[in-house]
Amino acid sequence: MSQHPTSDAAVTPAAGSVAASDAAASVAGHASGGAPLSVHGDRHFDGLADKFSASLYGHLRGELRLSLLDRLLPEMLDLEGQPVLDVGAGLGQQAQWFLERGHAVTLAEPAGEMLDRAREAIDAQGVEASRVRYLTSPLQDLAGEAPGPWPLVVCHAVLEWLGDPRAAIDRLAALMAPGAQLSLMVFNRDALRLSNVVKGNLDKALEDRLEGKGQRQRLTPISPLTHDQVMAWTEEAGLRCEGVAGIRVFHDYLRHPPQNDKELDKLVALEHAYCRLDPHWRLGRYLLYTFRRPADPEGRPSPRDGGADTREETPT
Repeated sequence: MSQHPTSDAAVTPAAGSVAASDAAASVAGHASGGAPLSVHGDRHFDGLADKFSASLYGHLRGELRLSLLDRLLPEMLDLEGQPVLDVGAGLGQQAQWFLERGHAVTLAEPAGEMLDRAREAIDAQGVEASRVRYLTSPLQDLAGEAPGPWPLVVCHAVLEWLGDPRAAIDRLAALMAPGAQLSLMVFNRDALRLSNVVKGNLDKALEDRLEGKGQRQRLTPISPLTHDQVMAWTEEAGLRCEGVAGIRVFHDYLRHPPQNDKELDKLVALEHAYCRLDPHWRLGRYLLYTFRRPADPEGRPSPRDGGADTREETPT
């Protein structure tokens, strides 16, 4: 992930975590030897590509995440081969998914090592160079480097690694064309609290000490978000919610992992059956949203409403 890892490695909360505001104050670096936060108070992930790859894609949680996204994205998005801006592209798995389906993709990822890995994987696919662009850029720079307006913006597992996720939503909305969609996935603070309770970390849950510090190789997000925060901030940014789903609503609370293929098949079936049903989606380790930027003030309808296709106005 750009400012996030594309990984789900943040499964075990780090002890002694601090609030995101405190984390943002430690921009100058950490005496403990951990990588410093960015000038914006964000956590970038240079030097962690191997850890992300092993932690996510070498485990069931990563397989479940990819399986659910493979099903949910076509259900929740209007996919018409339009150009995609992938904010926080990380190791490039999501970009590859869109490239395989005919989209041109711009990958924005501030961690150079992560972006290099994404480039290697995409080059191995034999993708035409004209269909892919790479930017070693954080979200804060994209208004100048990839302003669009874009018909589809993807931002998965990024906001929880930012010092100011509220401002990030405004930046994402500003990149979108009238009628465009945003696929947003965030780390669920309420799920993190429940996970701590299940593990017996009752004091942390009661005191709401859920954020990570952003130090060393700890992978607990510095800004986990609640559903209410996401809905309030996107509404203020002028975006309309069109759908929500939970990613891994059961897996992360299991006392024991599946012991054989039969049990695994049952777990996958449960995840797929309940990922969009209330109240179960609210338990997802991640929450996946689709937001729409409504038609512009002149009243032009969005493509879904039969209006003009905005793709010709966007970069390729």
